[in-house]
Amino acid sequence: MAKILILGGTMEARRLADILGSDRRFKVVFSLAGRTANPLIPAGEVRIGGFGGADGLADYLESEKITTFVDATHPFANRISQSAATASAATGIPCLWLERKEWRPLKDDRWQMVESIEQAAEILPAGSRPLVTVGRQEIAPFFARLDIKVLARMIEAPETPPLAPHKVLRNRPPFRPEDELLLMRTEHITHLVTKNSGGKATSAKLQAARTLRLPVLMVSRPPAPDLPTAHSVEAMVDMLCKNSRK
Repeated sequence: MAKILILGGTMEARRLADILGSDRRFKVVFSLAGRTANPLIPAGEVRIGGFGGADGLADYLESEKITTFVDATHPFANRISQSAATASAATGIPCLWLERKEWRPLKDDRWQMVESIEQAAEILPAGSRPLVTVGRQEIAPFFARLDIKVLARMIEAPETPPLAPHKVLRNRPPFRPEDELLLMRTEHITHLVTKNSGGKATSAKLQAARTLRLPVLMVSRPPAPDLPTAHSVEAMVDMLCKNSRK
């Protein structure tokens, strides 16, 4: 029986764990960093907490006799992805990467690609009312600007509440296009700021912005790890099944 470690934190990771958990060829351990309270977790064995960097992850892989592990973390969680690649190289235990496909602009989209959160915060025009969906750990550059009115949407509240005129909206995906359209109209949103996370769970905001012809500041992804990659849960299941037959 292959013992699979899934580095989770995404909806795709949970789906993968559910599929593999029902297959007798696999024993699955689902790992979360523990940054989100009351996370959605699959059935089966769950591990919560960090590993202590690449060395700690390598020790865990060997001590728990993991046969293959999957990096199914968020596309912007580049620190754990780097640790995963390093731990795989050190131990010889294969690591596979489950990568969501990037969003691509459509004909009527008004995207401006930016290289960082800081750049996105800098170029928002004074007086704007942006909907910012970058997460609580990276919201500070936007809250630091008191000449704009930020509506920051996130799952967990930030450690320090924002000063007026900023506001926090706590919500968890998935979101529907009609709800996103209503939110942007009701809150008089002028810009959307988001990371290029990909996936369907949060893509409705892009549809709403397209309908309203709103500018979108799209933060580019960090470089991808050099690992065998699947772009869907089904493709990852196929890769793991092939590996288990070797």
